[in-house]
Amino acid sequence: MINYERLSDEIYIEVSSEHTFGTDALLLADFANPRKRDTALDMGTGCGIIPFLWLRENPPENLHCLDIQENAFEQVKRSIKRNNLAGKLVPHHCDLRKIKGEFPAEMFSLVTMNPPYKPVGTGIESLNESAKIARHEICCNIEDAVSAAAYLLKFGGRFCMCHRPERLVDAIEIMRGYKLEPKRLRFVSDKAGEEPFLFLIEGMKNSKPFLRVMPTLFIKKENGKFTDEMIKIYGSYADGYDK
Repeated sequence: MINYERLSDEIYIEVSSEHTFGTDALLLADFANPRKRDTALDMGTGCGIIPFLWLRENPPENLHCLDIQENAFEQVKRSIKRNNLAGKLVPHHCDLRKIKGEFPAEMFSLVTMNPPYKPVGTGIESLNESAKIARHEICCNIEDAVSAAAYLLKFGGRFCMCHRPERLVDAIEIMRGYKLEPKRLRFVSDKAGEEPFLFLIEGMKNSKPFLRVMPTLFIKKENGKFTDEMIKIYGSYADGYDK
């Protein structure tokens, strides 16, 4: 089933049973905070949610996304056409493990990825093949993503990723191995007093060591309503939330 989600009055995104989005993607899009002059790439883009969120207001001058799945690539193309965004977002159908065949080195100042969280053979594997690829490390693991980002980024470029807390040590170790020095780290919890279920991390290419641990981001208040920060992150997607 296909439908369009309103992200703002100007931007609508096609979502389907194969490629949709969740809170993690909105958090990563906000955390990455692209600048106007960035040349940005979202890897493993799925339905394209991260670049489409950026397109709502002051998007990067050069914006690209990629996915290994052809149905995701075609879905993004339809959303681009629906919003008359040809030339403002360039989709690529490619395997990030073979990134050198698609892009020249050091092309980007910002690379993001919301990677698969589960190693193959763990957890409940989805029946849908697209969901398996999105959720399990079938076509990409942390090192694949970091290696691709290290190749793609300019000196001082930023790589932003989210993942589960149990993989934090792996992420930091791998990022440092590819000279993407962790600079910002933020944990995300559902409510105050609960353990974090997600971390957001930014690495900077060839930077000196200095890690800033930001305040924990809380999704909900004690009454179950979104916090003010979450409503701000959702932006125009949350229009009418309290009505």
